[in-house]
Amino acid sequence: MASVCFYFQMHQPCRLRRYSVFDAGADYFDDARNQHIIRKVANKCYIPATKLILSLAHRHQGDFRVGFSMTGCVVEQLRRFAPEVLDLFRELVDTGCCEFLAETYHHSLAFLYSREEFDQQVDMHTRMIEDLFGQTPAVFRNTELIYNNDLAAHVTRMGRFTGILAEGVDGPLAGRTPNHAYTPSGDGPLSLLLKNYRMSDDIAFRFSNQGWSEWPLTAEKFTDWVGKAGEEGELCNLFIDYETFGEHQWQETGIFDFLSAMPGQLLAAGHHFMTPSECIESCEPAGEYDASEMTSWADTERDLSAWLGNAMQSSALHELYRMEPDIKAAGDPDLLADWRMLTSSDHFYYMCTKYFSDGDVHKYFNPYESPYDSYINFMNVLDHLRTRMRSASPV
Repeated sequence: MASVCFYFQMHQPCRLRRYSVFDAGADYFDDARNQHIIRKVANKCYIPATKLILSLAHRHQGDFRVGFSMTGCVVEQLRRFAPEVLDLFRELVDTGCCEFLAETYHHSLAFLYSREEFDQQVDMHTRMIEDLFGQTPAVFRNTELIYNNDLAAHVTRMGRFTGILAEGVDGPLAGRTPNHAYTPSGDGPLSLLLKNYRMSDDIAFRFSNQGWSEWPLTAEKFTDWVGKAGEEGELCNLFIDYETFGEHQWQETGIFDFLSAMPGQLLAAGHHFMTPSECIESCEPAGEYDASEMTSWADTERDLSAWLGNAMQSSALHELYRMEPDIKAAGDPDLLADWRMLTSSDHFYYMCTKYFSDGDVHKYFNPYESPYDSYINFMNVLDHLRTRMRSASPV
């Protein structure tokens, strides 16, 4: 029998307003658009899905257990525009069935450019989770499950995490199953939980596809698949965006009915649910997972090309992080807060030109007409931020 680890990612960026070279104000972010989107996602996903998960935790008397991570970006917007969502999560925490994970506060690519900023954003995020939900995260997930051996070594040196989530990429698995716990390559006490991307994507991307050979996906059919996963290993790690429920897969597709029925079917078949920490505590690693190259859960390539695939993205990221020392030396908290908002990976995702195979994904709540439009707008904001930085910097 398999232990099912359901993990959900919650993130919405603070999208930029249209900003030209003639603008002079520091109001970079489109509050009206961001409010509209967060309310839309709250009404379609966050509220009904969390109410359902709360009811499942009660219905199954604590046997349905889940993991979540919420970025600081989405929490700040929920506080302003949909505080009832955070209240629902506090109720879920009170059931004892929900674990919160650590990540970078701004859903950033900081690990690739600045280990100092990476550590600071992880610290910020940890304090936020402690303040909101009274939990100190013990498991780490990097932005978009970006991972390699170097990340594992760095997180190990941080000294406060027991494990990391990563994509179960076929290359590093080398024919093995993702349905075990693993250890990073090299020495260290951390455990890795690897996403079973085929089964996760069956829910997240293929659920409503009537051209899919397995459509319709029912709780009974999925229970059979989990049983087959349990023959390969002791875990079935289902890591998906929370917006799958009601936003990516609309209510009319039956996604909420599927979520409602699945825990009972799995429990009746002898499977059980565990949080990420419980998986790490109970499962002995089956070997090393050697990821010398950076991997992620984005797109079909599962690499960094969604954010670093063209010269616009590389230029924008380089210019952004080149400003970091002077931004921090200026000692202006508003300046630093705006700079950190610009580190969100979404700003660079919108500059992606890989529309040939993954266009629908890249258009999700994308406010721009083209990647070039996104790049120009971002660089206009960055140029104004640089002017503010120079004015604020001590002489």
